[in-house]
Amino acid sequence: MIKNIYIFFLFLMMSFMGFSQTNTGQSVIEIEGSVRGKENYTPISGVQISTDKGNHATTNGLGEFKIKAAIGDMLIFESPEFETVRYRIRSNEDVDVLVEDYEGATAEKKEKRNRMSYGAAADHKQLLDSANFYKRTDLEKSIDFIARSIAPLGSQGNKQELSASLSTLGEIYMFHKQYDLAIANFKDALAARETSKTKLLLGKAYILNGEYENAESTLTPLLDVKSVVPYQRVELYEALGDSYKGLSNLKKAQEFYREGLQIAEKNQISPKVIDLNSKMADAFASQDRTIEAEGFYRNSLNLSKKVAPERSIQESEKVADFYNQKSRYEDEIQLRKKSLNELEQLPQQPAMASSGFVMPNSDTITSQRINYKIANAYIAQDKLDEAIPYLERSIVEADEDDDLVVQKDATRKLSEVYKYKGDFSRALESYQDYVAVVDSLYIRKEQEISRAARFNREIANTQNRISSLEQERELSQSKYSLAVTEQQLYEETSKRQKWIIYSLAFGILLMALTAFLYYRSNRQQKLANNLLALKSLRTQMNPHFIFNALNSVNNYIAKSDERSANRFLSEFSVLMRSVLENSEEDFIPLSKELELLELYVKLEHSRFLDKFDYEIEVDKKVDVEAFQIPPMLLQPYIENAIWHGLRYREDKGFLKILVQQHTNDLLEIIIEDNGIGRRKSAELKTSNQKKQKSKGMGNIKKRIHILNDMYKNKVEVSITDLNEDQTGTRVSLKLKKD
Repeated sequence: MIKNIYIFFLFLMMSFMGFSQTNTGQSVIEIEGSVRGKENYTPISGVQISTDKGNHATTNGLGEFKIKAAIGDMLIFESPEFETVRYRIRSNEDVDVLVEDYEGATAEKKEKRNRMSYGAAADHKQLLDSANFYKRTDLEKSIDFIARSIAPLGSQGNKQELSASLSTLGEIYMFHKQYDLAIANFKDALAARETSKTKLLLGKAYILNGEYENAESTLTPLLDVKSVVPYQRVELYEALGDSYKGLSNLKKAQEFYREGLQIAEKNQISPKVIDLNSKMADAFASQDRTIEAEGFYRNSLNLSKKVAPERSIQESEKVADFYNQKSRYEDEIQLRKKSLNELEQLPQQPAMASSGFVMPNSDTITSQRINYKIANAYIAQDKLDEAIPYLERSIVEADEDDDLVVQKDATRKLSEVYKYKGDFSRALESYQDYVAVVDSLYIRKEQEISRAARFNREIANTQNRISSLEQERELSQSKYSLAVTEQQLYEETSKRQKWIIYSLAFGILLMALTAFLYYRSNRQQKLANNLLALKSLRTQMNPHFIFNALNSVNNYIAKSDERSANRFLSEFSVLMRSVLENSEEDFIPLSKELELLELYVKLEHSRFLDKFDYEIEVDKKVDVEAFQIPPMLLQPYIENAIWHGLRYREDKGFLKILVQQHTNDLLEIIIEDNGIGRRKSAELKTSNQKKQKSKGMGNIKKRIHILNDMYKNKVEVSITDLNEDQTGTRVSLKLKKD
C-alpha cells in the first residue's frame, strides 16, 4: 500500500474559471482526465471513479477516463493500490491525478512491466475495450477481440492480462444469458489470477443461473477483504442478499440488503440506494409485511423521480404490481395511468422500441403492456366497459410494435370480456383474431428456434477458438519449461534421471488435461444439441387435432349450435394454452399431464360420441404429485387409438387409460382400446396418413430417445396387440422417478 499520495490538479485558463462557473451552472458536462504515477507518468488502469450523484467510470489501459458530472459535484477516486481521493469539481477543465512512488509499489509489478512494454499493455486494454463496445451488437466480433487479446500472450503471458481477457469474456456471455459459459470463463480467470471483481462477477453469474448455494459460498469470503472499494462492497451485499433470497432465507437477505443500503447512502451511490430500497420492499412483500414493504417502495419511488425518467417508470410499475397483489386496484390503475403519461413523454431513441424501453433485469416496459395491466385491474373489479378501451388500445399498440405476446393475451382477454357481457358475435370475432395471432406466434417460435440453433453454433465455435488458444498457450508454456529443464539436465548430470521422470509426468498430465477439456467440450455441445432438439420437438403438435377441432366448431356454428361451439372453443383454448405454457418444460407433474389428457379425450369424445366411451382410472396408491412426465407424451398414442382404432369400429368402442404404481420409483401408464387393431388399421390408411403417422410417432420416439439419453433411461414404451386375433391395441409406458 502506498503511504504518501500527492495529487496535482492541472487547471487551464485559470483567468476564465469564474466566468465558466457562472455560465455552466448545474448542467451536466463530460469531465476528462487521467490517473498516473508521479515519477514517470505510468498510467494506472482499473481505478474506480464515481461522483456523489451516482455516475461511474473506470480508467482504461492508458489511465484515462471520461465521466458525466456537474460543476460542484465531488469526484471520488478508488483503487486497492492507493488511498481514496476526493476532489470537488470547480470548472470543466481536465483533471489529472499523480500518485507518488507508484512505480515502486511492489517488486512483482516492476517485473511485470519489464516483461511487457507500455505499448503492448495499451494494445491489450484497447482490445478488451473494443470487445466491450461490440458485446451488445455483435457477439462474434466481440469474442474475436477477446481471442486477439489472448493470442499474443505466448508461453510467458501475463497472468493478469489473461485473467482480464477471460473475465471480460465471461461478462460478454453473461450479457447474452449464456450463464454456464460465463461461469466457466470466470473460473478460468480466477485460476489465472484471483481478484475481488472476478469473484463478484462469478457470484452474480451463479445467481442468474439459479445456483444460490454456489453464489453464497463464492461471495461470503469477500466480506473479509479490506481492499474492496465502496461501490463493489455495495454490490457484494446486494448479491449476498439475492443469494439468501433465492435460498428462501428472507431474514438473512434483508440483513445484507440493509448493510448495502447503509454503505450506498453513506457514499451517495444513488442508483444502488434505489435498487436496495426496492429489493427490501420485495423481501417484505414476500413475507406479507405490507406496511414495511409499502414504506420501502415509497422510498424507491421518490428517489427514482430524481434520476432518469425511465427509472421512475420502472419503479412505478413495480409498485403497481405490488398494489395488484394486494387487490388495491384503484391505486394500481392510478399509478399505471401516470406511468403511461410519463412513458409517452420520453424522447424517442433508435435503440428503443417506439413506445417502451428495456431496463436491466426486468421485463420490457411498453405502453401496450401497461394498458393491458390497467384493463386487468378493471376486470378484477367487474368494470368490463372501462376495461374494453384499454384492451383495444393495447391490441393496436402491440400490433404496431409487432409485440405478438401482448397482442395474444389482450385479444384473448377481450374475447372473454365480450363473452361475459353476452356479446357472443364480438367474442367470436375476437377469438378468431386470437387464433390468428397464436398461429403467427407459432411461426415466430419456429424462427426463434432456428436463430437459437445458429446462435448456439456461433457460441460453440467461438468458445472452441478461445479454448484452442488457451491450450496452445499452455502447450507453448510447456515447451518452454521442457527446454529449461533440458538445459539444467545438461549442467547437472547427477539429477538427469529425476528431471526426466518429472518432465514425462508433467507431459502426461498435460495430455490428460487436454483430453479432459476436449471431452468436456464435446459433452457440453451434445447437451446443448439435445436441449435444442427437445425444444424443437416439443413445439411440434400434430395438426390433425387442431384442424379437426376447428372443423367441429365450424359444424356447430353451421348448425346454429352456439352453446356447443362456445363450450368447445373454451375447452379447446384451455388445452392449447396449457400446451403453450408447458412447451418449454422437459417434465411437468403427472397430475397436470393427466388433467391435459382428460381434457383432450373429453374434446375427442364430444366429436365422436357414437364411436367410443372412455375411462381414466388412477390407482389410489399412485402419488401423482411425486412423479414427473414429459408434457403431451401420451397424447399421440391416445390420438392413434381413437383415429386409427376406435373410429373404424362398426359398433361403439371403449378407451381405457390406467395409471398404476408398481414400486416407489416405478409408475406404469396403460392405454387400451378395443379398436380394429394395428394390422387392419394399416391396411385402411392412405399413403398420406401413413406419412403423417410416421412423422408423429417418429417425433415421439426421438423425444423418448433424447430424454433417456439425458436422464438415464427414465421412460420405457411398449406397444402390443390387445387380443390374440390382432384386434385392439395396448400401449404400456413405464416411468421412473428421479
